[in-house]
Amino acid sequence: MTSRIHIVQTTLPGTWIEAEIGSFSQMLLEAGAACVQHSTIQSTYKWEGKIESSSEWRLQLKTSQSRLESVLSALKESHPYEVPQIIHWAADSTQEYADWVDSD
Repeated sequence: MTSRIHIVQTTLPGTWIEAEIGSFSQMLLEAGAACVQHSTIQSTYKWEGKIESSSEWRLQLKTSQSRLESVLSALKESHPYEVPQIIHWAADSTQEYADWVDSD
């Protein structure tokens, strides 16, 4: 049997050190994320008419339906970018994992 969780993804400045990512992740955990994973990536994008490339951190969060809005609100309020990437989607998971994501 499967159940649903929500995955939220964002990026943060590559200039941030691990401690800053940890602090930001802690804030998201307090807002209702069950898990925050982070890794470094290289992003290429258009900004103000120019093609840019920079190192960034990618954060992927898992949360429940009941906590999704709280997590998104905290992310929007605290994000350092002018136009942050904040994307989210529902995903199937095992019932056991979904139960854990939904627990306190």
